[in-house]
Amino acid sequence: MKITWLGHSGFRIEIGNQILLVDPWLDGNPAFPDDRRAEAIAGATAILMSHGHFDHTGDMLEIARALEIPVVGSFDIVSHWEAAKDIHGVGFNKGGTVQLGDVKVTMVHAVHSSSLGTDHGPMYAGGEAGFMIAQGGRTIYFSGDTDVMMDMELFQDLHHPEIGILCCGGHFTMDMARAAYAAKRFFTFKTVIPCHYKTFPLLEQSAQPLVDALPDVDVKTPEVMETLTL
Repeated sequence: MKITWLGHSGFRIEIGNQILLVDPWLDGNPAFPDDRRAEAIAGATAILMSHGHFDHTGDMLEIARALEIPVVGSFDIVSHWEAAKDIHGVGFNKGGTVQLGDVKVTMVHAVHSSSLGTDHGPMYAGGEAGFMIAQGGRTIYFSGDTDVMMDMELFQDLHHPEIGILCCGGHFTMDMARAAYAAKRFFTFKTVIPCHYKTFPLLEQSAQPLVDALPDVDVKTPEVMETLTL
């Protein structure tokens, strides 16, 4: 399994026979090096979309068309995009599981909001979500944008994720302290990877508080476009 941080909340996850782009926001992302775009998306087989905000969808439609791969996410917005934006999609909803090659992706709850910007104001973009990504007896929990919630106790009981990719930048999502609390209170992660931080001055700039709060967990803090092999 290989996990590459694309900056902010974007990831390239090579797992089983799939290469998944999760919330890839590349164009306009101040943390992402423009000259590495082709490398970031090469060979991708599907795009996972947690919710509709610009810093998660960005140039998602352009990537989907260019690579002729599906956008996988909330039925509401994916169905709209299929009809209006000429893409292939896999729309499902919370509690549902879809099979992508030999990888199973389950959509789970998150506490946030989800909209797309339009000339007439925000447009509803389906519910915000996280994902359990499972293959070969191993599971990754991608939290999406969320706060701590009691649902996480159920996630552990149902999915037993080994790896947690957790938002932790604060202001719009959990901060480092709340993400650490979630990891300790609800999960038995072997590895935690922080995201949704450092991108803007408004967000937390260092993951050291998360590292310090989780001494028994391997907290990885990769640089943008650094690949972790787990």
